[in-house]
Amino acid sequence: MTQTVQLDAENPFANPSSLPFQLPPFGEVREEHFLPAFEAGMAQQLAEVQAITANPEPATFANTVEALERSGQLLERTAAVFFTLSSGDATPGIDKIEAEIGPRLTAHEDSITLNRALFARIQSVHDTREQAGLTDEQTFLVEKLHRNSSLAGAGLDDASSARLRELNGRLSELEVQFDQKLQADSNALALVVDSAEELAGLDESAISAASAAAEARGLTGKYLISLVLFTGHPLLSTLTNRETRRKLFEASSARGSRGGDHDTRATALEMVRVRAERARLLGFENHAEAAAAKSTAGSASAIRARLEQLSTPAAANARREQDVLQATIDAEQAAAGEPSFALEPWDWAFYTEKVRARDYAVDTSQMRPFFEAKAVLENGVFYAANRLFGVTFTERPELRGHHADAVVYEVGNEDGTEVGLFSLDLYTRDSKRGGAWMNSVIQQNRLLGEPTVVLNTLNVPKPVEGSPTLLTFDEVETLFHEFGHALHGLFALVGYPSLGGTNVPRDFVEFPSQVNEMWMLWPEVLRNYAKHHETGEQLSEELVERLLDSASFNEGFGTSEYLAASVIDLEWHSLSPEEAAEVTDVEAFEQAVLRRYGLDLPAVPPRYTLPYFQHIFAGGYSAGYYGYIWSEVLDAATVDWFAEQAELDGGLRAAGERFRRSILEPGGSREAMSLVSDLLGGPAPIEPLLKRRGLQ
Repeated sequence: MTQTVQLDAENPFANPSSLPFQLPPFGEVREEHFLPAFEAGMAQQLAEVQAITANPEPATFANTVEALERSGQLLERTAAVFFTLSSGDATPGIDKIEAEIGPRLTAHEDSITLNRALFARIQSVHDTREQAGLTDEQTFLVEKLHRNSSLAGAGLDDASSARLRELNGRLSELEVQFDQKLQADSNALALVVDSAEELAGLDESAISAASAAAEARGLTGKYLISLVLFTGHPLLSTLTNRETRRKLFEASSARGSRGGDHDTRATALEMVRVRAERARLLGFENHAEAAAAKSTAGSASAIRARLEQLSTPAAANARREQDVLQATIDAEQAAAGEPSFALEPWDWAFYTEKVRARDYAVDTSQMRPFFEAKAVLENGVFYAANRLFGVTFTERPELRGHHADAVVYEVGNEDGTEVGLFSLDLYTRDSKRGGAWMNSVIQQNRLLGEPTVVLNTLNVPKPVEGSPTLLTFDEVETLFHEFGHALHGLFALVGYPSLGGTNVPRDFVEFPSQVNEMWMLWPEVLRNYAKHHETGEQLSEELVERLLDSASFNEGFGTSEYLAASVIDLEWHSLSPEEAAEVTDVEAFEQAVLRRYGLDLPAVPPRYTLPYFQHIFAGGYSAGYYGYIWSEVLDAATVDWFAEQAELDGGLRAAGERFRRSILEPGGSREAMSLVSDLLGGPAPIEPLLKRRGLQ
């Protein structure tokens, strides 16, 4: 008999929040609240599941599937806040709790997923679903639950089930280890320089941010550049000091591979081996096939074929671009009377900007004064959403987010009805993991009557107080991208928690976010936000036209570095248990993979490699990093569709409404690819992507 653990009524997780939209009371939460709430939440959900399996009545949608959807509300409240903090504002205490609770949560999930009595009831509901008078959404939920339970091992025998629990528990431990080691090494390798002269090429805002970051670590008088998640740091494009560029690149690419306590390689290799064994236990050849079974791609072979199709032309483009960059270096050095040098990875972004300036009269660094962060958010990102969907945004300064830097906005529909809360946490800090992401703190669903609270997180250097936050071109694009995820979470209107928001296949989830990037340079939107933060001068439309003309240059690099990371991910997870056990040299394995795909380009390193590939070892994207370009096929076709719709009566507003109803509101309540077909009138063609990427 499962025992219920009572939670102290004073614990802020004991009941749903009374704040607007059930925003968690972050100001009341202390570290000591988490473990009791987790323990009570797990015990409560196990009791709820036991009540389902002990029900003497025949299994129905209401007493089995719907009852399961109702279970675990205390646990969900606790986990949503805890993992928001562990990724966005971790402390040593939070890290310690995560190391303890991660494996316990995995064991808890297994105790439900692998519960044979529960699965028998799910199977019964699944078998009778066509005669049960269910709605389309309910039928889809039953089919999804049955499929996912089967793929997770619900039908295994006792011995296999026990081993699966062991493997899942170990993976949970390793994921936490990888994440914490990478964060520690990233902090340790942040580049510290002694003088502003070493940062020549950066504007006043960037140098101010580097000074503030150093000051925050007690390094008065010095300058610190925090590392971003991916290999190529954005500042490599503007730093004129080649030695500083080299140091920054080498620090970035050394993460997790220097030996010592923060080396991630052994952790990641063990994860590869455990995943391979788990896949075989579940009846798959390897982890890649197991992951593909829940994707829109359907199989690892289909994924591999797509990556092979794109790799050869992408690498050819990159080599042509390299020739142009090398010629630029040779000419520049000759003009200065200096010997030339071979293009290195830390030179690529810098000389790309020189070529853009020379051949297209474009210097993206000159755009930063026009990209003040709040103006980009409110007059750009929010403005585009208003024009497309009619939604409004009202800042709620009295509502506290998970960190003092997080701002909260209330989102409303055109007719005055509520949508939810949106929060943005913009700035980098040592307590925050790298990268940019969206997470749902609370996800709308009709079953529990829950509202929506979504969070976007970026890692923008914070300037000294009183200085403006000026974004780079890439950071503006990232803000639009992540807000596309936020819209998916905000607009989803579903009946059941597990179908809400971004609960869609991994190779579909990036589709709405990639589409949202298009509004960054949409003329009407750009005119509304891209104004000089001091003079109010409009960003030149001529400059934007030149930027668009130059868009195809460097696509070889961008596509190749992304594909290189994708094939590395796919091939690590295509190993059988026996093959995985034999691999010990990470670099040799990855170089062999890159050679096989024709992506072994010394000047174009992969966007990620195993030691700092957080997406696949601590971020849920294992064997799924390909999903960005898989989704981009849908994105490119949809961008063309929006451009066509804008010319019709009703224009963008009508198109936005159709996109909202067809793609965003269904969340995960229907088959993903059917949503695209409904919008476009058929499957998305690949030609728009090939044209965009210069691969035709």
